[in-house]
Amino acid sequence: MISVLFVCLGNICRSPMAEALFRDLVIKENLNDIILVDSAATSSWQIGLPPHQGTLDILKKYNISSTGLIGRPLIKEDFWRFDYIIGMDKNNIKNIYNITGKPNHPKIIRLLDLTKERKDIPDPFFTGDFEETYRLVSTGCRALLKKIYREEKLYY
Repeated sequence: MISVLFVCLGNICRSPMAEALFRDLVIKENLNDIILVDSAATSSWQIGLPPHQGTLDILKKYNISSTGLIGRPLIKEDFWRFDYIIGMDKNNIKNIYNITGKPNHPKIIRLLDLTKERKDIPDPFFTGDFEETYRLVSTGCRALLKKIYREEKLYY
Protein backbone atom coordinates (compact mmCIF):
# COMPACT_ATOMS: atom_id res chain seq x y z
CA MET A 1 0.00 0.00 0.00
CA ILE A 2 1.27 3.46 -0.95
CA SER A 3 0.50 6.02 1.75
CA VAL A 4 0.17 9.80 1.46
CA LEU A 5 -0.18 12.27 4.35
CA PHE A 6 -1.12 15.92 3.77
CA VAL A 7 -0.10 18.34 6.52
CA CYS A 8 -0.94 21.94 7.38
CA LEU A 9 -1.04 24.05 10.52
CA GLY A 10 -4.50 23.22 11.88
CA ASN A 11 -5.77 20.34 9.72
CA ILE A 12 -9.03 22.20 9.12
CA CYS A 13 -8.49 24.00 5.79
CA ARG A 14 -5.70 23.04 3.39
CA SER A 15 -4.69 19.52 4.41
CA PRO A 16 -8.23 18.10 4.71
CA MET A 17 -9.06 19.77 1.39
CA ALA A 18 -6.00 18.06 -0.13
CA GLU A 19 -6.91 14.75 1.52
CA ALA A 20 -10.46 14.84 0.11
CA LEU A 21 -9.40 16.05 -3.33
CA PHE A 22 -6.54 13.53 -3.63
CA ARG A 23 -8.77 10.69 -2.39
CA ASP A 24 -11.30 11.67 -5.07
CA LEU A 25 -8.57 11.50 -7.75
CA VAL A 26 -7.39 8.13 -6.40
CA ILE A 27 -10.94 6.72 -6.51
CA LYS A 28 -11.48 8.01 -10.06
CA GLU A 29 -8.23 6.30 -11.11
CA ASN A 30 -9.35 3.05 -9.41
CA LEU A 31 -6.31 3.18 -7.10
CA ASN A 32 -8.18 3.24 -3.77
CA ASP A 33 -6.99 -0.32 -3.01
CA ILE A 34 -3.40 0.79 -3.64
CA ILE A 35 -3.16 4.33 -2.22
CA LEU A 36 -4.07 5.33 1.37
CA VAL A 37 -4.70 9.05 2.02
CA ASP A 38 -4.78 10.95 5.32
CA SER A 39 -4.11 14.44 6.72
CA ALA A 40 -2.73 15.93 9.94
CA ALA A 41 -1.87 19.17 11.76
CA THR A 42 1.40 20.51 13.08
CA SER A 43 -0.55 22.26 15.88
CA SER A 44 -3.00 20.87 18.42
CA TRP A 45 -5.64 23.62 18.26
CA GLN A 46 -8.26 21.87 16.13
CA ILE A 47 -7.73 18.20 16.99
CA GLY A 48 -10.95 16.16 16.76
CA LEU A 49 -12.82 18.85 14.86
CA PRO A 50 -14.26 18.70 11.33
CA PRO A 51 -12.83 20.91 8.58
CA HIS A 52 -13.54 24.64 8.41
CA GLN A 53 -16.92 25.45 6.86
CA GLY A 54 -15.14 27.13 3.93
CA THR A 55 -13.35 23.85 3.15
CA LEU A 56 -16.59 21.90 3.43
CA ASP A 57 -18.36 24.39 1.16
CA ILE A 58 -15.69 24.28 -1.56
CA LEU A 59 -15.57 20.48 -1.50
CA LYS A 60 -19.35 20.37 -1.83
CA LYS A 61 -19.22 22.89 -4.70
CA TYR A 62 -16.89 20.55 -6.61
CA ASN A 63 -18.82 17.43 -5.60
CA ILE A 64 -15.99 15.96 -3.52
CA SER A 65 -16.83 13.94 -0.43
CA SER A 66 -15.74 15.27 2.96
CA THR A 67 -16.73 12.06 4.76
CA GLY A 68 -14.38 11.05 7.56
CA LEU A 69 -12.35 14.27 7.69
CA ILE A 70 -11.42 14.95 11.34
CA GLY A 71 -8.46 16.98 12.61
CA ARG A 72 -5.57 15.01 14.07
CA PRO A 73 -1.99 15.85 15.05
CA LEU A 74 1.10 14.88 13.12
CA ILE A 75 3.13 12.47 15.27
CA LYS A 76 6.71 11.26 14.98
CA GLU A 77 5.56 7.76 13.97
CA ASP A 78 3.83 9.18 10.89
CA PHE A 79 7.26 9.40 9.30
CA TRP A 80 7.44 5.61 9.26
CA ARG A 81 3.76 5.07 8.34
CA PHE A 82 3.68 7.27 5.22
CA ASP A 83 5.59 7.14 1.95
CA TYR A 84 4.82 10.76 1.02
CA ILE A 85 4.42 13.53 3.61
CA ILE A 86 3.13 16.66 1.90
CA GLY A 87 3.21 20.11 3.51
CA MET A 88 1.31 23.14 2.26
CA ASP A 89 3.91 25.82 3.02
CA LYS A 90 7.51 26.34 4.17
CA ASN A 91 6.49 26.65 7.83
CA ASN A 92 4.60 23.34 7.62
CA ILE A 93 7.71 21.71 6.16
CA LYS A 94 9.89 23.12 8.93
CA ASN A 95 7.40 21.85 11.54
CA ILE A 96 7.21 18.42 9.87
CA TYR A 97 11.02 18.21 10.05
CA ASN A 98 10.92 19.11 13.75
CA ILE A 99 8.11 16.70 14.67
CA THR A 100 9.46 13.74 12.71
CA GLY A 101 13.10 14.45 13.50
CA LYS A 102 13.89 13.96 9.80
CA PRO A 103 15.07 17.28 8.35
CA ASN A 104 15.46 17.48 4.58
CA HIS A 105 14.18 13.95 3.99
CA PRO A 106 13.05 13.49 0.34
CA LYS A 107 9.67 11.99 1.31
CA ILE A 108 8.74 15.34 2.92
CA ILE A 109 7.63 17.67 0.12
CA ARG A 110 5.95 21.07 -0.18
CA LEU A 111 2.95 20.38 -2.44
CA LEU A 112 3.48 23.12 -5.00
CA ASP A 113 7.17 22.23 -5.37
CA LEU A 114 5.78 19.48 -7.62
CA THR A 115 4.40 22.13 -9.99
CA LYS A 116 5.64 25.11 -11.99
CA GLU A 117 4.26 27.44 -9.30
CA ARG A 118 6.75 26.33 -6.60
CA LYS A 119 5.25 28.46 -3.83
CA ASP A 120 3.34 28.20 -0.56
CA ILE A 121 -0.38 27.53 -0.59
CA PRO A 122 -1.91 30.46 1.32
CA ASP A 123 -3.98 29.51 4.35
CA PRO A 124 -7.63 30.39 3.62
CA PHE A 125 -8.30 30.55 7.37
CA PHE A 126 -6.47 33.89 7.14
CA THR A 127 -7.05 34.91 3.49
CA GLY A 128 -10.69 33.78 3.23
CA ASP A 129 -10.01 32.69 -0.36
CA PHE A 130 -10.99 29.01 -0.40
CA GLU A 131 -11.37 29.10 -4.20
CA GLU A 132 -7.69 30.01 -4.70
CA THR A 133 -6.67 27.35 -2.18
CA TYR A 134 -8.77 24.77 -4.01
CA ARG A 135 -7.18 25.69 -7.34
CA LEU A 136 -3.65 25.41 -5.95
CA VAL A 137 -4.35 22.21 -4.01
CA SER A 138 -5.94 20.69 -7.12
CA THR A 139 -2.91 21.55 -9.25
CA GLY A 140 -0.57 20.12 -6.62
CA CYS A 141 -2.59 16.94 -6.11
CA ARG A 142 -2.62 16.20 -9.83
CA ALA A 143 1.16 16.67 -9.95
CA LEU A 144 1.57 14.41 -6.90
CA LEU A 145 -0.50 11.68 -8.52
CA LYS A 146 1.71 11.86 -11.64
CA LYS A 147 4.80 11.60 -9.41
CA ILE A 148 3.36 8.54 -7.67
CA TYR A 149 2.49 6.92 -11.01
CA ARG A 150 6.12 7.44 -12.10
CA GLU A 151 7.91 6.52 -8.89
CA GLU A 152 5.72 3.59 -7.94
CA LYS A 153 5.60 2.30 -11.53
CA LEU A 154 1.83 2.37 -11.73
CA TYR A 155 0.21 2.39 -15.15
CA TYR A 156 -2.95 3.93 -16.55
